[in-house]
Amino acid sequence: MRHSEGWAGILTSKLLMGNMMCDTVVPKVFGLRHPLFALEELSMRQNRQIRDVVFVDGVRTPFGRAGEKGIYANTRADDLVVKCIRELMRRNPELPADRIDEVAIAATTQTGDQGLTIGRTAALLAGLPQSVPGFAIDRMCAGALTAVTTTASGIGVGAYDIVIAGGVEHMGHHPMGVGADPNPRFMSERIVDPAALNMGNTAENLHDRFPAITKERTDAYAVASQNKLAAAYAKDQIQADLVPVATMKPGAGWTVNTVDEPPRPGTTVEDLAALKTPFRAHGRVTAGNAAGLNDGATAALLASSEAAEELGLPVKMRLVSYAFAGVAPEVMGIGPVPATEKALRLAGLGIEDIGLFEINEAFAVQVLSFLDHFGIADDDPRVNRYGGAIAVGHPLASSGVRLMNQLARQFAEDHSVQYGITTMCIGLGMGATVIWENPNFNANTEGSAA
Repeated sequence: MRHSEGWAGILTSKLLMGNMMCDTVVPKVFGLRHPLFALEELSMRQNRQIRDVVFVDGVRTPFGRAGEKGIYANTRADDLVVKCIRELMRRNPELPADRIDEVAIAATTQTGDQGLTIGRTAALLAGLPQSVPGFAIDRMCAGALTAVTTTASGIGVGAYDIVIAGGVEHMGHHPMGVGADPNPRFMSERIVDPAALNMGNTAENLHDRFPAITKERTDAYAVASQNKLAAAYAKDQIQADLVPVATMKPGAGWTVNTVDEPPRPGTTVEDLAALKTPFRAHGRVTAGNAAGLNDGATAALLASSEAAEELGLPVKMRLVSYAFAGVAPEVMGIGPVPATEKALRLAGLGIEDIGLFEINEAFAVQVLSFLDHFGIADDDPRVNRYGGAIAVGHPLASSGVRLMNQLARQFAEDHSVQYGITTMCIGLGMGATVIWENPNFNANTEGSAA
């Protein structure tokens, strides 16, 4: 790598980091080595290895329905994030606040109450020390997932020890796509199919591409998602990770929200068969077999394994690998397939090694296309044991950590599982997958199906 000289001059030295070579710059002032860099020079002589990254804890707000009738109609998006950050700190009192090295918060629509570099503003509003930096991140639906992988990479190379990563979306205040100004070249030069800019149309395109995925199958899958979430609530498998949020509605007073608003328990396939298909006449995608428009926030605590051990922090999962992949934007729902194949390849694993799947249910057809590709049955007990976004909701950039929370809790319940994945499709034609290892794994433990 070639460096320009600058005011002090730059010497470039190579530091071996695991299997990677990186540049470390050592300033030289008027030909004399500056004493402040003595320690850095010492560290350059050390062989540094990529560190293990662990998932310590994760929380979320109850998810609400977007719109003026939703529970968060009069609640700010940044206040939802603040609730999550404060709850993480309350649940982990052994963690000094000044040990947090970064706060990364995602939002798809970065304006208004979820703009202004929300990672930094939420950190300040939550009462973290001013020395704790923060930033905002955007990868549409995979925003929180990307906040996790980005900061996890920093932990891996030693830039951070402990981070908070999460996401927020207030679709009631900021409907998806409002204020966006797509470049006209997308259409005039046919860079993408016009359907790519409407997520419902991309789901209909998946039905066209995979005719074996019928509306009857997607409706049945959606009903199963509702039933699994209801069963998980009945077993108290959801509530432990929810942060109570007090909200106020004019004329109704204050309410403390402790459960998700979107679920519709008792939904039947007959109910779903009667719904309209808004994206295409005689189509297959409906409000019943797709995630709704929702508000909510999530946050996770990640650390190096060394920092977790030093502070006595719990270890719920260990990060194994992650991958992102691009696909044709007009069939964005297939994105988790190449992303998962890449993540498995990086980890040296096969799909048969994965004991639990947390797949974001943006659309039922998208989940079923993934399952069909890998030869997994629609009702496989490894898949979305607690239900998914069709039932619980999908506040865009926040959902990645919701998947991680649920996988971590399933790891704690089922010690027969060694590896699990969290995976999502992403608007504009992408997919994201993270592979996690269960620290509780015991090969002699009998598996659980619920």
